[in-house]
Amino acid sequence: MDYKKELSKFIDILVKEGGSDLHLVSGSGPTIRVSGGLVPLLKEKKLTGDDTLGLISILLTPEQKEYFLKTREIDFSYTHEAIRFRGSGYFQQGTAAVALRLVPKNIKTIAELNLPSILETFTEREQGFFLVVGPVGQGKSTTLAALINLINEKRTEHIVTIEDPIEYVFENKRSLIDQREVRIDTRSFESGLRSVVRQDVDVIMIGEMRGIETMSAAVTAAETGHLVFSTLHTNNAAQTIDRIIDAFPPSQQEQIRMQLSSSLAGVFSQRLVPRVSGGLIPAYELMINNKAIANLIREKRTHEINIVIETGLEEGMIDMNRHLADLVRRGEITVESAYARSLNSQALDRLL
Repeated sequence: MDYKKELSKFIDILVKEGGSDLHLVSGSGPTIRVSGGLVPLLKEKKLTGDDTLGLISILLTPEQKEYFLKTREIDFSYTHEAIRFRGSGYFQQGTAAVALRLVPKNIKTIAELNLPSILETFTEREQGFFLVVGPVGQGKSTTLAALINLINEKRTEHIVTIEDPIEYVFENKRSLIDQREVRIDTRSFESGLRSVVRQDVDVIMIGEMRGIETMSAAVTAAETGHLVFSTLHTNNAAQTIDRIIDAFPPSQQEQIRMQLSSSLAGVFSQRLVPRVSGGLIPAYELMINNKAIANLIREKRTHEINIVIETGLEEGMIDMNRHLADLVRRGEITVESAYARSLNSQALDRLL
């Protein structure tokens, strides 16, 4: 098999069908994801273990392949004819497999992504810690890219991103942007964050919060006059705050609780929901840190944060259930889709 030619064919099909992901797994034919659903490429033959390893070898540098075979998993970026992908290689049942996520070339604006305009206010801050959260594959990186690009267009700042791997590639506009990839430009998120504060940086974007070292460094950077953006795989604001605090040993939790209460700017949670007219549309929740939220964080009452969000409409907060109900009323999504994404179906009942 000409693996380079086959990979090019699979990518062409993905792009032609408007897909977002390509899966190559031994024992199955190539599979793409379109509008949230998996679509097998039935005309293509099933892949063997040799096939998947051969295809992955096209995607990786020799150094990356050596690392992959040693560790049995790797995150990487790949460019095919100006089309950029984020890749994740792994082993399953003893054979290599890979998932490729297409990264759009053009960075969309907040409006183009159907996100609330209030998000733009967080790009105007001088310092603070802002998190975009949600399960895997819900558009967190795309939202972060839109926020960073807005700063790039409006402010003269030094922006440093630390990513694993680099996804969206920014073009310097009004800002100066350095993009550092883990294992290529820096040893780890932690080492990159330790050095970034000595690089005359104004804005820091961390691709993902991994481990207490990254979390601690991010919160400290926000406290010391930097604007910090990152992502976390959590479901809502309250869970996000608990996840960060619980990651630390009991002896350090009081300190991180106090730091979060003062440095956290907000938490934006999003889900991509199938649109009735086709494609996907985001449903979201926005928590803005105010005196009430800060007190709840300090007093270990994070379970009450949802109540503050529900009643904080005038301050710009957005409740997930309220937004899901609004999408249903506008005919954008079905009732079934709304219930599937709601974390409190009884509260959604009252809004529909």
